[in-house]
Amino acid sequence: MNTLSLEQAVERLQQGEIVAYPTEAVWGLGCDPQQQQAFEKILMLKQRPIEKGVILLSESIERIEPLLSLLDADIRQQIIASWQHTGTQQRATTWLLPISAAIPAWIYGTHDRVAIRVTQHALCRQLCAAFDGMIVSTSANPAGLAPAKTAQQVADYFPSDLAILPGELGTSPQPSKILDAVTGQVIRA
Repeated sequence: MNTLSLEQAVERLQQGEIVAYPTEAVWGLGCDPQQQQAFEKILMLKQRPIEKGVILLSESIERIEPLLSLLDADIRQQIIASWQHTGTQQRATTWLLPISAAIPAWIYGTHDRVAIRVTQHALCRQLCAAFDGMIVSTSANPAGLAPAKTAQQVADYFPSDLAILPGELGTSPQPSKILDAVTGQVIRA
């Protein structure tokens, strides 16, 4: 198993590599969303079509403020509240937000919104802050298989040179729920 420190994980992200890391409920695969070749590596590993899009993870609401500014004040407050009040044992919320020019098209696939989650998971927050940007967050599993719940499962699913940032999963029983900020539709309950 190829484990690394937080600093090494950030270096890997900056170099266009993929890092596996624990999230609120399952292990995730991440990369710099601005580096298309890194994103394509994730799609290849997961055997996932680009059309599906992925979630972007942030540690701060301020970082995604440009996306929130496009929304009605009431829904904006609802989104912020859902991210601020997620405790370590609660299920996280991912919101589908209007797309800005700063988000590459390969991130949202064929959708007309981008999936964003502001995390309360300590290690994810540290990773985003040290990277100084949002990172891709997609479950660490090949298409059709259950998301990895341990670093060993990640290592079993993927090549031995995949970098793993060790840490503990959050205690959320399920991956994040997904809500559309524009329509109010529940995408994943």
